[in-house]
Amino acid sequence: MNFTKFLFSSCLLLQFALLTVAQPAFLHQWCFNDRGNYTSNSIYKTNLDTLLSSLDSNLDSSTSNGFYNLSIGQGVGQVNAKALCRGDVGVEDCKSCIRNSTSKVLEICPNQKDAIGVYDFCNIRYSNRTIFGVEETSPTFLIMGQINASDVNKFTQAQQTLLNRLRGLTASGDSTLKFAVGDEGAGFEKVYGLTQCSPDLSGQECDDCIGEAIGDIAGCCSGKLVGSVIKPSCQVWFDNKLFYQLTPSVIPPPPVTSLSPPPPPTKGKKSNTAKTVVIIVVPTVCVVILAIFIYLFLRGRKAKPKENADNDVDDIETGESLQLEFDIISVATNNFSDQNKLGQGGFGAVYKGTLANGQEIAVKRLSKNSGQGDLEFKNEVILVAKLQHRNLVRLLGFCLKGSERLLIYEFVANTSLDHFIFDPIKCKNLDWDKRYKIICGIARGLLYLHEDSRLRIIHRDMKASNILLDEEMNPKIADFGMARLFVMDQTQGNTSRIVGTYGYMAPEYAMHGHFSVKTDVFSFGVLLLEILSGQRNSSFRNGDNIEDLLSFAWRSWREGTTMNLIDPNLKDGSSGEMMRCFHIGLLCVQDNVANRPTMASVVLMLNSFSLTLPVPSQPAFFMHTITESDMSSSSRVTESTRSRDELLPILSNNEASITDLDPR
Repeated sequence: MNFTKFLFSSCLLLQFALLTVAQPAFLHQWCFNDRGNYTSNSIYKTNLDTLLSSLDSNLDSSTSNGFYNLSIGQGVGQVNAKALCRGDVGVEDCKSCIRNSTSKVLEICPNQKDAIGVYDFCNIRYSNRTIFGVEETSPTFLIMGQINASDVNKFTQAQQTLLNRLRGLTASGDSTLKFAVGDEGAGFEKVYGLTQCSPDLSGQECDDCIGEAIGDIAGCCSGKLVGSVIKPSCQVWFDNKLFYQLTPSVIPPPPVTSLSPPPPPTKGKKSNTAKTVVIIVVPTVCVVILAIFIYLFLRGRKAKPKENADNDVDDIETGESLQLEFDIISVATNNFSDQNKLGQGGFGAVYKGTLANGQEIAVKRLSKNSGQGDLEFKNEVILVAKLQHRNLVRLLGFCLKGSERLLIYEFVANTSLDHFIFDPIKCKNLDWDKRYKIICGIARGLLYLHEDSRLRIIHRDMKASNILLDEEMNPKIADFGMARLFVMDQTQGNTSRIVGTYGYMAPEYAMHGHFSVKTDVFSFGVLLLEILSGQRNSSFRNGDNIEDLLSFAWRSWREGTTMNLIDPNLKDGSSGEMMRCFHIGLLCVQDNVANRPTMASVVLMLNSFSLTLPVPSQPAFFMHTITESDMSSSSRVTESTRSRDELLPILSNNEASITDLDPR
């Protein structure tokens, strides 16, 4: 009897569901926990509710081309909001999407002052910061299909040609709509594309944003038939099937000028048709549900479905596609000859190789001290291979044979950053614009590792030699996924084995083994100051004196002589940008972990010059100036500050990088 009642209730619920529209979940969402929270009785909460309600009520009366922006309140209670529909979406679909967004965003981010919600057809953003006319490219949301093109090279070429064409069309749009769609032939296949910017951006900002999104595609979706990159200020979509409306219908239609009477309404006919559909569909579905329940009831839960079956299949397919034959790699590297050797690191030697199809690769031949079995090693490699970003070196595959463990990476032409900034000749090839581009790229790569990737990763060995530069001098972080390939005596948050590189380590990690995302922030700060000065942190020269870079930077800041630290080769660069980077570098190397910014804040600081930066406090390991004669005779440590020389017994000058990968 109870079972029958349950079925009857289920049918009633199903009928109700068919006659109503459920509120869907966001495709992507982001709640900025580090940008402040509000309470239920605060002015911010009141203003936020009022703003979202006003946005909803203005949808029917507005003639906007799918773009809405509002602001309410002042000071700490000010709320700014933007909503944007995809340019090909119809008016009614646009309104419905935004209405869903205004309520859904409060569900997923119940007390954050800054939040983003993304649907297929629209997105919404509110913040306590100024967001109108501001280009923002982080966080980045990626969608990637699983099927590769039959001819990857031809499809990728057509895709890039199309998206770059649409990029120019979109950027040339006006203040009401920046949007473009199109298609391009790719052999037996065809690629369709869509690009859009928030209309409040300038043409140049739109072009830059879409250009970065197109660059992200190479890191996430190369060779895939379907993909998209969605940023707060722009979005890029591509597919091998037509997915957009051919005529953007979000623009309100022109007024009717004909004097002819309108055609008679067909409301009754549509209504009768709808009723007929409901009458037929609901009983049919109920019968199907009844049959299913009877089957399950009789079966009595004899078997449970395997969890994550789809993921297991994907991982098996990924593992098979990534694993390469040892003989192929041996031939590609000329049997790992010294002539092909690119360098030696803590995890092993790196060799340049060329595959039979002409593709250049970098092969890391791991040291034979891993305690993992083949299956465990393979699983870890698959995890690392899924981490793809244009500012990370891409892992292409791996090889297992006996005790041999090889990792195959993309080959990056211009070697590492330290070969440029510390070389008196090559450093002249890096003007300020290139160095600023490198700084921003490294920051975006670290942000991806910390917050945007499917795994939370702490690099713990950020240094100039682990930043590789491609043909266009774009930075790519290397050795970001190595730790789990080796068994270490460590737990989340601390480790009994201190590894890394002298000079880049945060004090809490070097002295106590405590690590967090702020450990990488510290290393990034040191690296930023090295890029500004063109000198190594451990051997910074100030005239005849050899001084610690952080100590000199802090003293220059206190004395107002910050330009003394800047590399003389950068004299033609923007002094304002350099000083801001100097300021950010000092914020990153502060002794107090809590005072250091997150990488999300660093990226924002680098891209938003209207943001006021806090005053930095004294960096870690602050030391007084010493001369070369002082160094040759004896090391002296101030009473108030511990010298780095005290740390030498527990540090290694050439240790391997360690990365912590934990599913988020």
